[in-house]
Amino acid sequence: MVPSQLISTLREFSRSDKLYIMQILVSELAQQETDLIKSDLSYPVCSPYDAVEAADTMLKVMSLKQGVEKAMSLYDSRSRSVGSAESIAIPEAEG
Repeated sequence: MVPSQLISTLREFSRSDKLYIMQILVSELAQQETDLIKSDLSYPVCSPYDAVEAADTMLKVMSLKQGVEKAMSLYDSRSRSVGSAESIAIPEAEG
């Protein structure tokens, strides 16, 4: 928790002093971020290579999606042709 005395002191500073303090704090935070990764160490990297099960699942999903899209386009084309007045034949009543 930040002491209220520090906050009230910061509020008294000029705009340029506040910006300078922000610059210092942001620089320190950025430095702490770069300290998380050490240059002399190795880190595991996730890769799609040799992920046979994931590739198989992805292919199944893609083929299922293509099948659904094909069925939907077929349904749309049939519903448009049935919906037009020219394609519907109405039998005349016999009398």
